[in-house]
Amino acid sequence: MSKLLFRLRNVPEDEAQEVRDLLADNDIDTYETFAGNWGISMPGIWARRPDQIEFAQGLLEDYQRARQARMRAQYEQARSEGESLSLLQGIQRKPLQFIAIMGLVVLMVYLSTFFFLGF
Repeated sequence: MSKLLFRLRNVPEDEAQEVRDLLADNDIDTYETFAGNWGISMPGIWARRPDQIEFAQGLLEDYQRARQARMRAQYEQARSEGESLSLLQGIQRKPLQFIAIMGLVVLMVYLSTFFFLGF
């Protein structure tokens, strides 16, 4: 019976490819499902053989720990070098986008409460 090893929804392509390579390098028999045309299906990497599931899950746990440490180190390096943007810096770089988004949020809140509060 197949078992889901790794969900691919909202996963960066580089991480998905690293997982595919890791499983292929360790001869884990897998197949992949996609989100479909409407994006409502479960995209993921599945193990075909039940006897490989525990080994594959162990590999993925080790990979996730290593990736987390690597990404955290990259973030800390970018932050120490001043390349990481704070919220205020992001707003300063794209003020019109920020104003447009905040305007839409205010409009949605107004329309949502207008009928209930009778403004």
